[in-house]
Amino acid sequence: MLKRIAVILLVIFSFTLTSCVSTVSGLKSYIDTADGYQFLYPNGWTALNVSNGPDVVFRDLIEQTENVSVVISEVPSGKTLADLGTPSEVGYRLSKSAIAPPNSGREAELVNAEARESGAKSYYILEYAVKLPNQLRHNLASVAVSRGKLFTINISSTEDRWPKAKQLFEKVIKSFSVY
Repeated sequence: MLKRIAVILLVIFSFTLTSCVSTVSGLKSYIDTADGYQFLYPNGWTALNVSNGPDVVFRDLIEQTENVSVVISEVPSGKTLADLGTPSEVGYRLSKSAIAPPNSGREAELVNAEARESGAKSYYILEYAVKLPNQLRHNLASVAVSRGKLFTINISSTEDRWPKAKQLFEKVIKSFSVY
């Protein structure tokens, strides 16, 4: 009888642990202690070697047009994210400088912009509909300021795949943190 109770408790404990882990299932952790940021990215994505561009890029092995990247830029000393503008203002400037810069052949529409707090840090979550010459894309981004630097994570998919990718991509963007 004691063995049965122990087995039942073990099974219940196992299910409890499994349900705790499932909230981030399908995601791996990336931590850059040198630059001070971290995020989760989807399983099955691989790092790409890039030079003179983003700090890190991961791409889906199967859907190779889906990717996530982090760009680090300098900001004037002492500036906070709020000093750079509202979520909409920062989102609009980001669309013109990084998402669809002049002469890139891209057009970006800021679909949503919101602020969120996590710990002592402020983040802006930005959503874009992007038109390329040959396809429509959907981008999510998060920006934060830490130690005199602007950190931007961007994850992107084709518009056709967006409904399937949306929930996973939102988890990636919301997992982004700087320190």
